[in-house]
Order: sequence, then C-alpha cells, then structure tokens
Amino acid sequence: MAISGYYLIPPLPEGLEGLAELALDLRWSWSHTTDRLWERIDPELWELTRNPWLILQTTSRTHLEELARDPQLRQEVAEAVEDHRRDVARDTWFSHAHPSSTVSIAYFSMEFGLSEALPIYSGGLGVLAGDHLKTASDLGVPVTGIGLLYQQGYFRQVIDAAGGQVEYYPYNDPSQLPVLPVRDSDGEWLVIDVPFPGRTVRVRAWEAQIGRVKLYLLDTNDPVNSPADQCITAELYGGGPEMRLQQEIILGIGGWRLLEALGHRVDVCHLNEGHAALAVVDRARSFVAQTRQPFAVALAATRVGNVFTTHTPVEAGFDRFPPSLVAQYLGGYVSRELGIGLPDFLALGRRASDDDEEPFNMAYLAVRGAGAVNGVSRLHGEVSRRIFQPLFPRWPRAEVPVGHITNGVHVPSWDSAAADELWHRACGADRWRGAMVSVEADFKGVDDETLWALRNQGSRELVEYARQRLARQLEGAGAPEEEIRRAKDRLDPDVLTIGFARRFATYKRPNLLLSDPDRLLRLLSHHAHPVQLLVAGKAHPRDEEGKELIRAWARLSRRPDVPARVMFLADYDMSLAEHLVQGVDLWINTPRRPWEASGTSGMKILVNGGLNLSELDGWWAEAYRPDVGWALGDGQEHDDDARWDAHEAAQLYSLLEDEVIPCFYDRDHRGIPVRWVARMRQSMAELTPRFSTNRMLRSYVEDLYLAAARAYHERSADGGAGAARLVEWRRALAAAFTGIRFGELEVRESDGNYAFSLPVALGDLAPDDVQVQLFADPEGRGQPEIHPMRAGAERQGPPRGRVYTAVLAARRPASHYTPRVIPRHEGARVPLEARQILWYR
Repeated sequence: MAISGYYLIPPLPEGLEGLAELALDLRWSWSHTTDRLWERIDPELWELTRNPWLILQTTSRTHLEELARDPQLRQEVAEAVEDHRRDVARDTWFSHAHPSSTVSIAYFSMEFGLSEALPIYSGGLGVLAGDHLKTASDLGVPVTGIGLLYQQGYFRQVIDAAGGQVEYYPYNDPSQLPVLPVRDSDGEWLVIDVPFPGRTVRVRAWEAQIGRVKLYLLDTNDPVNSPADQCITAELYGGGPEMRLQQEIILGIGGWRLLEALGHRVDVCHLNEGHAALAVVDRARSFVAQTRQPFAVALAATRVGNVFTTHTPVEAGFDRFPPSLVAQYLGGYVSRELGIGLPDFLALGRRASDDDEEPFNMAYLAVRGAGAVNGVSRLHGEVSRRIFQPLFPRWPRAEVPVGHITNGVHVPSWDSAAADELWHRACGADRWRGAMVSVEADFKGVDDETLWALRNQGSRELVEYARQRLARQLEGAGAPEEEIRRAKDRLDPDVLTIGFARRFATYKRPNLLLSDPDRLLRLLSHHAHPVQLLVAGKAHPRDEEGKELIRAWARLSRRPDVPARVMFLADYDMSLAEHLVQGVDLWINTPRRPWEASGTSGMKILVNGGLNLSELDGWWAEAYRPDVGWALGDGQEHDDDARWDAHEAAQLYSLLEDEVIPCFYDRDHRGIPVRWVARMRQSMAELTPRFSTNRMLRSYVEDLYLAAARAYHERSADGGAGAARLVEWRRALAAAFTGIRFGELEVRESDGNYAFSLPVALGDLAPDDVQVQLFADPEGRGQPEIHPMRAGAERQGPPRGRVYTAVLAARRPASHYTPRVIPRHEGARVPLEARQILWYR
C-alpha cells in the first residue's frame, strides 16, 4: 500500500515512519505482534479503540518526537516492519498446494467485520466476510474484497435507565479509519461513475490492507453528488427498499467497474449473499462490450465463474424489490448497456417470468447468474434446496443445485493470548496456516492441569473486563455513583460463567432462559453451585419485539432480589465478542430450527476451551456429540409453536441443572473438574480445526474456486464460442423438449438382475442433447439412485425413436425405478442452466 506522507497528521518523525505501514495493515487485528508498540504510544486510546491508525492521527507531534528519541523503540519499530514484510512475503499453503494456479477471486459482501476499528459491519455475515479475507491472507489465496464504506455504519447501542435500547449513529471519519484513498496512475483519487436514472453517481474508492489481501470500499459521499446521492452509503442496512436497491447497485455494478478500472483480471466472482447479485450482470455487460456477443451468451460465458453463497434460512429474508422500482433504476441500464428488454431482465429475478406483479428477487438473480450455489452448513444446504426448489419445478429436492460449505471462524482473531500460547506449544507456529493435518492429534496430548489453568485465566480476565465495561456503560448512562461502584464488584471468576450474545430477534429466542424466572433465580443463587450470566446483543432499530426482549434482560439484571451475577453488556461489537468468547465456560444458543443458517458465535469459543449448549441447528447439528457439549431440541422443525418453546425451555433448565452444572463443579483432589476438562480437550482438538475458516476456505478453493475458474476460461475462450453453442442448445431444447414421447417400459428379471427397456421418441432433439435415466428415491437419508440408460438402434415406431436399456441388480423392487429424460450438453450445469425434466407417466 502506497502511503502518501501528507495523509499522516502529524507526519511521523524519522525512525518511526514504519509505524504507518504497520497501522494501515489490519493484520495487527489478529497477529498482535505490535500491540506493545501501540500501547506504549497511547495506552488509554489503545485500550478504548484498538485502532493504531487513529493513534497515529491523534498523537501530538511533540509526543511522537519524544518517542523517536528512544533508540530502543526505533529498533523495535524497524524489527516489526521487517518481520511484517517477511511474514507477508513467505510461502503459503496456496503457493505449495497449487503452485501453477493463477486464479484471481473477487469477494463481494455488503459488510465486512475485520475489527472494531473499521465499523462497517452489523453481525455474523460481516464477521464471516472479514474472517474470509483474513484467512485468505494466511493461506495465500488470491482474494480481493469489495464492499461499501459507510459514513455511519451500523448503530451503536445504549441501554437507558428503563432498560430500553437507544440507537446512535456516530460518523465514520475516513481519515481516522485504517483505509486510504485509491489513487489512479496520475495520483488522482480513483472515482467510478455508476449509472442512475437521469444522472451518474460518482463513487470514490478506498482500500484497506489485510495482510496479503486488499479490500476495496466504495463511498458516494462525494461533494459533486446531490445530497441524496451522497447519503447512499450513509448507513448499513438503513432506509427502505429504494435505499437498499441503490446500495446494491453501488456494490454490484460499482464494484465490478472498480475492478475494471484497477485492471484486475477476475476469474471467480464470489457473492456473499444476494446483495451483490448485480455484479454478475455487470460482469456479463463487460463481456458484451469486449466480444460483441449478445447478453445471453455473455451471461452463459461468465456465470460459471460466479459463486453464490446464500446465508438466508427463510425465503422471506431475501431482498425483493417492486418491478416499478427496478424499472426506474435499472431500465435504462438494461436497454442501453445489456441490449435486452426489461421483461427479460426481470425474468432473471422471478420465479414465474410471465407474472408482471412478482417482485424482483436478488437471490433468484444470483442463482441464475452463478455456476455454483452453496449454503453455509449441511442443514442449511437442505433448507436452501427447499427454498429454491420452485426455480426447478418437477426436480427432486435432493437434486436442486445447492451444495454446502459449512462456515468457520478465523481462529487467530478469536483466541486469547493464553490460548494462542498453548496452541503454539502443542501444535506449532503454523498450525492455522497449513492443512492442519496433525492439529487434532497434537492437541489431545495437553494435560488436564494445563487446560484447567487456561480456563481459570480466561475467566479472571473476562470478569475484570466485564466489570470495567459495565462501569463505563453506567457512567455513560448517568447512573448513580453507588451503582457504578457496585459494578466493579460484580461476578466471580470461580463461578460457572454462561455467555449468550447475538442479535435480539424473536426467532433466536434470546429469552428462553427467562421463561421461568424463579427457576433461573435458583440457578443463579445456589449456595454451592451458582452460575452467572453475561448477555449482550442488539435489536434492529425497527424491531420492537426484539427491543422488548432486551428490556426483559436489562430489568432482570437490575432487580434487587437477583444476585450480582447477571450482566447485560451494551453495544455488542467485535471487541466485546472477543472478550466473551475468550472467557465464558459455556455458550448458549437457542434459535428455532432451522432458522440459524450456520451461526459462528459458538465456533469462536472452541479455541479458548469454552463448551457449547445449543439447539441442533446450523453448525451444531453437524458438530454435536455428547463428548463435546450439550444439545437442545430433537433435531426436528417445530416452527414458532409456543408449546414447543415451553418444552425446550424446560429442557434447557434441566440440562443445566442435571448435567452442565454438576459436570462443572464435580472436582477431583486437585480441584479439577475432570469430566468437564475431558469435554474441553475433545471439543478443542476436534472441533476447532474443523470449524475454522482455514478448513472452510480450502474447501472453497478446491471444491468451487478452481473449478469455476477453469469453467470460465473454457466458456469464454474464442470470444465465448462455447457459450454461444450452449445458448443455441438451450434454445433448441426449449423449443423441442415438450415433443419427447415415451413408449411402454418393459422390465425383465433374470439371474438377480433387472433388464429395463424403454422406447423414447426425441422428436427434433438429437440423442446427445438429452440423457435418459432411471431414478429411485433415496433409501433412508442417502442420495437418490440415478442410472443412465444406454441408447440403442433407431426404431421406426410407434413411437419412432430409440430403445434405451439398462441392467441393474435386483436389490430393491423394480417399481422403485422411474425413467426420466433430462438435458445433456458438454459442460452444462444441469439443472442450474437447463431445468427441463420429463418423467415417465
């Protein structure tokens, strides 16, 4: 990253210039090798903000010059810069595993959670995106991030005297964020022009450095724009549908044009949710401009290079826009730059192309513009296949083209210093930067004393942090001095500490533990085996039900008859999350299944030795075993049944009373809870690597990215000749598929085999255009049986066509097998690109 001297206020003295390079690389957010430097410059500001760039921008010139007179400090800075450059330049997993690959990946996301110093995130989606980029840096995967630089970001939360949530929107001053303007070859600030109805919106570009990876952020707050347009990027998830569509135009279309302006050659475009779906459209637009191919061919050529990850567990959660709004904002762009009619464009975002009233669904556009679609856990893959099944009528749900790659967390961002040291001793310095082959076996050798000492240290540090944070929270709310003083004595590091922190929404059931206050009070105040609760989370500003859930917890924490063992900590952000996951003994998660697509908060405690008690939903549905934690629910779906909520609340209390609490307090002669520590060891060793972004990103690379890049180069070769053939095949298929006719199926059984014979008349289609198959539903939870049938000689009829045959072992009744015809074309993604299907009878 080129750092212009005039952008530093004040300029750094000689010997300390390297601090700017260190401060502007957000690698400090997980490496922690330079923490001591920032703490020395301004310990208070470092403690409050964890923003080295802000420290450099606000520290006086006099103080900096005084520091520069210390030769030891200058040496430390020089060594830190050298170590930083050496580490970023070292060989990586990707360079060893795929030495000949030149793949380039663009990762689009509406939000990125990298650090509290760059507050452009609201929750799990953004934190996942940030962890994705950090892991790309660690593993050397060539990813470039594309997002928006919000003037306000997500709201900051204050809890008032009545326990109500109050929202504030502090201004994000870019000069105090760890970002720099993107400059063109002439040194000018790079500006992208994005077409809007009747005008062009100027979009400024900023860059953030994340180790080996760059994140580009777009911002419309340019004085040349109208006041309304300057505010497009004012607030994350603010405003109504029109503002949301404007932001998605900036992200998708503006983001792709930024990559073009920078000269980036992109092989794979990864959409982290449907917010960025317009990127696939503008990518196709770019192909039209380069090759003069029609839009249909351009989309066919480029879509196989696009990956769409959906995080939404319910169809209602997708962004949908009125057709009139889409026509207003994109009508001119579609006709002028895509060369197609508005109805053809709207059809890309609709279930039924002929329904003029159906809203335009960004997730549908993403599916129709991608070559691969995936959910974020095994269960969410199943749920997503159900959600998207209407796009593939008559196809079995198991064959709806949605896979899954379960989310993970960037382990170095979430481990405590003590945990990091322990993992380093047990598994080596590069444990999270390679294939993690021996991590599980290596860590299982850690003894009980060491593990229990880790938890004790984490508990002490969390209690101290929580006391200080609550005191600041009360000071900010104008609480009485006595209440502030009492905050500094609350909690006990030797008591079982339970953490619960997430967005407060009704489907997450954050108040399940409040359903029986008397029973909860007995847990909190037990004379020998008490528990304490740390609770945090925000409700959407327009979610009154979520705000009421927060009030209930805030009221409980202030009741005089409740022991000082409940805290509601306001303004849940990455800093608070980091401290919570490093210190709690037990993490509770209680969503209604299957409404938690993945969930990553419980993954963050794994590296620090915390245990999970969670609904069998999202990631925990595939992670849970009795020797690693506890499970809530029966693994079935019950929607929002109040009776089932009451049943699970009782189950939650029983698990705590009968299993969790006794396990924690059952100590041996050394004072160690041996059964608890055994769960810690198993959970840390097995689940930490399995639910890390290291595993996740390597899966994206080897299962999706490399294949997408190859397919894109094949499709786009020779000006898109292969894509043009595919489009022509699809047109012929659409015209002739309904003319296919079946004859009578014959089945003969002999020597333990079935011999199937079926005449099929293909009409105007060639045998190579389709495949005739035998299909059988799965047995149990397995996959369907699919057996291609072989085309024989032509027959004159009736019906005129070919006889298709297959011989199968008579393992199950012949009636289980049903013939069908599906499209076939070399390289085509069926049914993603051709959804026709014809069933026998």
